[in-house]
Amino acid sequence: MAENTVLDAIDAAILRELQNDARISNKDLAARVNVAASTCLERVRSLQRRGVLAGFHADADPAALGRPLQAYIAVRVRPHNRDVVEPFIRFVLDLPETLALSHIAGADDFLVHVAVRDAAHLQRLLLDGFTSRREVAHLETQLIFSHIRKWDISPL
Repeated sequence: MAENTVLDAIDAAILRELQNDARISNKDLAARVNVAASTCLERVRSLQRRGVLAGFHADADPAALGRPLQAYIAVRVRPHNRDVVEPFIRFVLDLPETLALSHIAGADDFLVHVAVRDAAHLQRLLLDGFTSRREVAHLETQLIFSHIRKWDISPL
């Protein structure tokens, strides 16, 4: 994880443009932020080295891939220690249904975002996947009616 990095106006503009369109050419990006192409390329590389730009990804629609039902699964594991947590994380990330995993504080230990074919698929995932693991002490599932992701993150 990157440290809190202070961005100047050019870096902030580059970040804003790349969040709007990560496929933009360096030449077009440089023109939009009003710097030379070589300067722009070095600025992008610097943002990557500093961890501000963590990657460039294609955004696939789970529904278009036959997985229209999404849910959050709150999971409590016991005992909550490194010997249990690390294998559990690997297990969850290896599931094809998993979209995201958060290790959280509070009553539950993990929040798992999944996308499945239908309610029966979700039920099988819960019963055959999660509850079959000894460390899983509690599950709570919430269906997602809509999921809207905000892609543009600005420095504060």
